[in-house]
Order: sequence, then structure tokens, then C-alpha cells
Amino acid sequence: MNRSTILKASLFHAEIAVWLLALAMTITGDLWWAAASALVALGAHTAGRLWSRQSPVPMPYFMRWVLLVPRGPQSPARMQRLLQPRSGERILEIGPGVGIHALAIATALQPDGVLDVLDVQQEMLDDLMRRAARSGLTNIVPRQGDAQRLPYPDATFDAAYLISVLGEIPDAPSALRELRRVLKPAARLLIGEVLIDPDFVSLPVLRAMARDAGFLYERRSGPRIAYGVVFRPMAV
Repeated sequence: MNRSTILKASLFHAEIAVWLLALAMTITGDLWWAAASALVALGAHTAGRLWSRQSPVPMPYFMRWVLLVPRGPQSPARMQRLLQPRSGERILEIGPGVGIHALAIATALQPDGVLDVLDVQQEMLDDLMRRAARSGLTNIVPRQGDAQRLPYPDATFDAAYLISVLGEIPDAPSALRELRRVLKPAARLLIGEVLIDPDFVSLPVLRAMARDAGFLYERRSGPRIAYGVVFRPMAV
């Protein structure tokens, strides 16, 4: 585990701990200490966000419990409605983690569709495949790799998606260009982001990056602080 990952994880856990302390102080009526704790928590959050922007790294496997927190506007059901997976399609997920969205998408692709999942951490892929096996899913194909250099031929996929992942990639524009390469001309790309994520990519920044990578904005679901956006490849 590198220094950036350790610092990111430390700041995150420090923020959670101090927020819990602020809540406890509020319950006991120690409002001055509650306010002070909240300020410290905000400072930890700000520091974590700044560090994530300077040194993007994926969420470490030992923090996978965060992925189990309810997603609200980015729930698997909502993202599935936005992506509209269909049986017979081949779809790619970048950074699936433990499979919160992958299991729902793979189910929707049955009986003839395939979901490829690519992650830089083999531990995440192993966890995902154990969950898939328990759910009886056999149409998920895992592969360890780098989103900046996708190990797939041109025009392979009918769709692709990334949920709270793009900001973790050191060279996000390169990853988007690679996605443009591996997507079919009529494919769709779904990107979801939420503000509480320290790696959050704002909608204006995303639209500019996507346009430069060869994508057209199609539609958005959810507010700007927790959105899902669908893009289409530009015509060549």
C-alpha cells in the first residue's frame, strides 16, 4: 500500500471518528465541543479532498465496507434504469469494487449478455466473484488492469459505466479516450459521481473532459451533487 493510499484512508477514518464525536457531544449537550469537533471533521474532509485531487488513488480493499453504504441517487436500481442494459449486450464496468452495481447489471443482461469488470485491485475482483457465485451469476468476466490502458480491442462494448471511479484514475482524460476506443459507435457511457466522495468530479469538468475525449452529452439523472450522466460517442 503506497503513501497516498495510506494518507487517504487515514484522513477518511479521522473524519468519520470526529463526526461521531461531534454527534456524541451534541447528544450530551456539550455544544461547544460538538462545534469544535465538527470544524475538525470539516478540516479532515477538506484535506482529504485536496490530497485526492493531487494524488488520485483507488479505494483500498480494507475500506470496502464504505461501498455497502446505501447509494441514494446512485443506487443500483437507478443506475440500471439510466444505463438500460439489455440481454445479449456486452457491457464494461470500470472499478466495480465488490460488485454493488455489477450484480444488478449482470442480472439484467441475462440470459445472453456479458458484463466485463476491470479493476486495478485483484482483491476487489475476487470479492465480487464470490458474491456473484452466491447469487448464481455466471456472466461476469473479471480482469485486473488499468483504465488508462484498457486491455480490450476497439469497438468491443455496447455500453460502459463508472460509478464514483473516474476521479480515482490518475489520468482521467486518458481513461475516457480509452473508453471511446473500446465502445461501439452507437454505444453509451454512464458516469456517476457524488459530492461526498473526495474524488468527486463536477458535472462541468466531466462534460468538458468527455467532449475532448469524443463523447456527446445525452442526458442526466439526479442533482449536480449526486448525478448520473449518459454520453454517446461522437460520429467519426
